[in-house]
Amino acid sequence: MTEQDRKQAIEAEGGKAAPADRSAAVTRKTNETDIELALGVDGTGISEIATQVPFLDHMLDLFTKHGQFNLRVKASGDIHIDDHHTVEDIGICLGQCLREALGDKRGIKRYASVFIPMDEALAQVVIDISNRPHFEYRAQYPSQLVGSFSTELVHEFLWKLALEARITLHVIVHYGQNTHHMIEAVFKALGRALDEATSIDPRVQGVPSTKGVL
Repeated sequence: MTEQDRKQAIEAEGGKAAPADRSAAVTRKTNETDIELALGVDGTGISEIATQVPFLDHMLDLFTKHGQFNLRVKASGDIHIDDHHTVEDIGICLGQCLREALGDKRGIKRYASVFIPMDEALAQVVIDISNRPHFEYRAQYPSQLVGSFSTELVHEFLWKLALEARITLHVIVHYGQNTHHMIEAVFKALGRALDEATSIDPRVQGVPSTKGVL
């Protein structure tokens, strides 16, 4: 379906088409990090990622490709201490961009639940773009590190993303043996779940809530 077809389908149902350009950009500069991030929700999986945290680069690239977003991240931070501030602040910036890009959320599907296998690992991400930030996380990793990346930072990133995007986010890693595979499944599932939840449904008139607002 082309963009014009999508608009016409929504308007035919009495709804209002979402903005053609659902994108946003943010700059965050503190004494700990300097971040420029731009997100296009209706993209083609193009990523330009440079965070100085190699494992996070890899995960954000997967997230972008499987979510069919366009994502550009340029970040520098006090990684001589550890990766915590950089990972946390990128989560904050991504959440802020997602919230801004979606606007009033008119016409979106809102909900999504996605299972992703990665070899022996299985992860599930469930999302409600609700304007009510909440985060539930169920994951036990065999290792505390993937390379030099601390696995506890996955929680930090996801929690800040959910908080700033004002979404309800449930992440469950059902099982796995390889920590890299388990986290990779999470980020792939996150991308695909957000892609589904943010997609426009031409049957939805206005905002998908009986309240009339999200």
